[in-house]
Amino acid sequence: MDDEKPVLEQMTDAMSSAADATKEAAKTAVKKVRKAAKRVAKKVTPKKKAAKKSKTAKKAKKAGKKSSAKKSAKKAVKKTAKKKKKAKKSKR
Repeated sequence: MDDEKPVLEQMTDAMSSAADATKEAAKTAVKKVRKAAKRVAKKVTPKKKAAKKSKTAKKAKKAGKKSSAKKSAKKAVKKTAKKKKKAKKSKR
């Protein structure tokens, strides 16, 4: 501490320098967060390529539809079998 400066003046100087330091730190933090948000937004947003879809993508979609249809058919068969079993048990 300086003996030449009054204590009140020294404290106000210290407080103002601390306030400036925190303000600068907050600014840099905000800048970093904005940059990170922009990067994430770039990754998340869909790319604008809807002009032509490749043949493999179309085939994959069709294959997915076929397999889902097969699965639903199998499930229906299983459900009917369970219903028949329950009906037999209820008759006993």
